[in-house]
Amino acid sequence: MQSTPPSLQTPQEAKIGKLSPSFHVEAVADGDKFIEVELKDYLGKWLVLFFYPLDFTFICPTEITAFSKRYDEFRALGVEVLGGSTDSKHSHKAWLKELGALRFPLFSDLNKSMARDYGVLVPEEGTALRGTFIIDPEGILKYALIHDNGVGRSVTETLRVLQAFQTGDLCPVDWQQGEQTLGK
Repeated sequence: MQSTPPSLQTPQEAKIGKLSPSFHVEAVADGDKFIEVELKDYLGKWLVLFFYPLDFTFICPTEITAFSKRYDEFRALGVEVLGGSTDSKHSHKAWLKELGALRFPLFSDLNKSMARDYGVLVPEEGTALRGTFIIDPEGILKYALIHDNGVGRSVTETLRVLQAFQTGDLCPVDWQQGEQTLGK
């Protein structure tokens, strides 16, 4: 009996330094196109994956549009961005008519398996906490930030952490791109 190689196994939960949970979900891209996205689509690239609680809310649009406005900075680092919630793809499409086009897809985790696997599901509400994950080109989870839904995340901090990971070196507190690293 042959076992599945570790690189092809699907972990059940997100753990830093381990292969990220696989996903295959529907998404809305370019404002009105339904597409399918999978973790394997992003192999070979850095990925910022983020969850937000719900469409048509107060804080979420501020975060989502901030990621979109700074999308060129992510792309300059060779990074893809993918955001989403437990709302349906149809809810996303309707919301985007108000919000405006985004420069990255919004995924729909309607069955909540992705939110569960990444540890952000609030089961009694059927929604996700604010979760930000950085996944390296090999599919390894490098960073996870999960917090209460009352405060928006910092896109600037997400970019800073990405830049630090991309040095491949040790970076001290508050390290900024171009500063000295600590060496290995």
